[in-house]
Amino acid sequence: MLSSDDIAELAGAICATAETLGQTISATAAKLMAEDLSVYPPADIRKALQACRRELTGKLTLSAVLQRIDAEDGRPGKDEAWAIAMTTNDEFETVVLTDEIQLALAAAKPVLDAGDKVGARMAFISAYERLVGQAREDKKHVNWHVSVGFDANRRTQAITKAVQMQRIPQERAQQYLADLSVAPVTEDGRAVVALLTGEVARPSPKLREKLAAVKDSMLAMRQASAEEKTELRILAANELADRRALLIQQAEQLEARSAAQ
Repeated sequence: MLSSDDIAELAGAICATAETLGQTISATAAKLMAEDLSVYPPADIRKALQACRRELTGKLTLSAVLQRIDAEDGRPGKDEAWAIAMTTNDEFETVVLTDEIQLALAAAKPVLDAGDKVGARMAFISAYERLVGQAREDKKHVNWHVSVGFDANRRTQAITKAVQMQRIPQERAQQYLADLSVAPVTEDGRAVVALLTGEVARPSPKLREKLAAVKDSMLAMRQASAEEKTELRILAANELADRRALLIQQAEQLEARSAAQ
């Protein structure tokens, strides 16, 4: 919250911004606008006024300033939010998403499960814009969190990218990545890699026996019947459904916490 002196200074900045747009605002009107804006961080207000001076071709309004303040709150636009939401379809992918994306995805899930992707997108965007609008009205800070996928390498990439984009702080990223530390590679470890890459390695006799069993299992998988392959696809689909169910459960918990506040 700005002090009285800060509000007076902001009112002056509003008048000056209006002048650059060929407009004159009374001191009273500027003071009222400054009071309405006083609940926002000063840095965000300055950036918004600067954006107004650069972008507006018409009159300076409180709505124009607020739109630009909202754009600085770190929440993605509806199209980017939908793209992030769709990434959760891959259970191997680690996804960094906001509370609003998660809640909107839960709202759109019935339509998505019915196979109507266009309708699901419309439902998602409608819910997302409503949720974001409410969050901004309530002055809630954006909250990014991680939905961890099965692929450890993708976890590292997703979390590192989120830090670079300033969506999660370095400290939280380190916590997420704490379980991804890799132990030193042994000769047996290299032999396991060799089984997959074809590189030459010398496993111990005990491991050689295990590798042979793994290789036989892989060959059997290749020769699996169509029925067995269908079962594997069903298993993968069930795993994806479990992940979606977890996201919905978390979304319901978010809604419950919001209702309790």
